[in-house]
Amino acid sequence: MRLDHLSYAAGPDGLESTALRLGQALGRDFEDGGVHPRFGTRNMVLPLADRTFLEVVEVLDHPASDKAPFGQAVRARSALGGGWLGWAVEVGDISKAEARLGRGAAQGSRYRPDGVELRWKQIGVNGLIADPQLPFFIHWESEPDLHPSVGADDRFFLDRLEIAGDPQRVSEWLGETVEAPLEDIKVEWVAPHGTPGIIAVQVQTPTGLVRL
Repeated sequence: MRLDHLSYAAGPDGLESTALRLGQALGRDFEDGGVHPRFGTRNMVLPLADRTFLEVVEVLDHPASDKAPFGQAVRARSALGGGWLGWAVEVGDISKAEARLGRGAAQGSRYRPDGVELRWKQIGVNGLIADPQLPFFIHWESEPDLHPSVGADDRFFLDRLEIAGDPQRVSEWLGETVEAPLEDIKVEWVAPHGTPGIIAVQVQTPTGLVRL
C-alpha cells in the first residue's frame, strides 16, 4: 500500500483554469488526462516523483456523474467552490479492501489524448463522501509504464499533507497504520473544527516549497 495520488475538484472557473492556476503556483503545467466515461468526469494531471501525481478533476454533464460515487463526490466538492477532494492509496490486491468494505470495486478507465487507455479498479469513494479524511483505494490494471506519474521531473515531489482528522480513524479504515502509505511524506493532523479532510498540500519544487 502506498500513496498514489491526490484529487482536487475544479472550482467555478472550470477545469482548465483551475489546473492553470495550480500549475502556475508550482511552476509546472498540468497535462490533459482525458475523460472517465464510467464516472462522468474528466481530469488534468501533474506527474510527481515517487510514483505519485496530482489530478484536477471536473464533473461532466453526463448521466454517469449522477450515478457513480466518484462523480457525485466531485460534483459536491465543486459546488462548494472546489478544492481538495481526497487522496488515493494504491493496493496490490484490491480484493482485501472489497472484503473489508463488503462490496465490489468499481471499474475505472480513461483514454489519454494520445489514444492510450488506462484501466484500474477503485473502491472507498462512498467512505470519502461520508468522511472526507478517508482515502479511497486504487488498483492499477494498466502496465506500470503507463502510470500517470511517468515522465515526472524528480525535483517536484510531495513533501507534506495537512489533514483535518483522526489518524486512528484513518488507520482503522486502511487496515494498517496510516504511516504505511505515507512513509516518505510528513503529515500534520489537525483536529477538525468543521468538515474533515485535506486542508492543504505542500509540494517541493526547484524554487522551494509551495503550499496549495
